[in-house]
Amino acid sequence: ERFARLRAVLDRRQADLTVLLDKVHKPHNLSAVLRSCDATGVFRAHAVWPSARFRFHRLTSGGAGKWVGVVTHPDIETGISSLRTRGYQVVAAHPGTDAVDFREVDYTQPTALILGAELTGISRGALDLADRHLTIPMAGHVASLNVSVAAAVILFEAQRQRQQAGMYDRVQLSRECRTQTLFEWAHPRIADYCRRHRRAYPALDENGAIIGDAWRS
Repeated sequence: ERFARLRAVLDRRQADLTVLLDKVHKPHNLSAVLRSCDATGVFRAHAVWPSARFRFHRLTSGGAGKWVGVVTHPDIETGISSLRTRGYQVVAAHPGTDAVDFREVDYTQPTALILGAELTGISRGALDLADRHLTIPMAGHVASLNVSVAAAVILFEAQRQRQQAGMYDRVQLSRECRTQTLFEWAHPRIADYCRRHRRAYPALDENGAIIGDAWRS
């Protein structure tokens, strides 16, 4: 049952919907954003991060760090360029005068959502490079939402649009990526062992059990 659940979740992952975190370094915000990514089917997130090591907040992640991969970039320009060359529209959550209502964006297109740190917001460079700026209309006294809340609001709108378009009903990941990720989800310790010893992942049967033990030798 567990393996069937892992496979069902993986088959609904959206390969072309992602977030790009612009120096969002507070662990609890990072983990909360990734939790929303997992809930809405984001397969892999992106972040501007000073090192390859990405930290999660152990109390609030809800295990999101295990299910959503994170690609790190040395600067925002590199991150945006990487996504744009792969055909993504890049939209920035920024309540400026030129921002459109977040519900007006077509999220059925390959989309990368830029989110900035709570105090500093999205960097000027990222705003200049984004295709569009979007805003969440506010009816109260506060001018903006916490970054993780804003991420959830926008990602669930993206999920709504994609569900209506039937995008969660078809597998988007390549066979190779799907097979690799499914093994890592089902057998994380063995996957780590294989990576450290530069061994190929062993094959799995239909119930998720490892076939044979040749990988040990």
